[in-house]
Amino acid sequence: MSMAEYKGKVKHIQDTPFGYTLSVIGGKWKMVIIYLLAENETVRFNELKRQIGTITYKTLSSQLKELEADGMVKRKEYPQIPPKVEYSLTEKAETLLPVLEELCEWGVANQNN
Repeated sequence: MSMAEYKGKVKHIQDTPFGYTLSVIGGKWKMVIIYLLAENETVRFNELKRQIGTITYKTLSSQLKELEADGMVKRKEYPQIPPKVEYSLTEKAETLLPVLEELCEWGVANQNN
């Protein structure tokens, strides 16, 4: 399915595959989280927070919950004290990685233009 199939037919962007994709990965932090999980495979909450830096704990927590609800992130909780929680990408999220690679290549080609 391509964007051309929707030309002139779109009343609401959220009704298109593009709109769905944006609902899953849109926003300031979701692509950053997906990128870091792709790079590191499995990451604990505090490590993810350290790697991102400027995100608040509340925002990171809500973004991870949204990604988990959309089937993009797996959350594994270990029953221990102190609590240990690890996050990783699901198979669904891994299908998005070639698109991420293309975005990175676009950035390489256009960053200094």
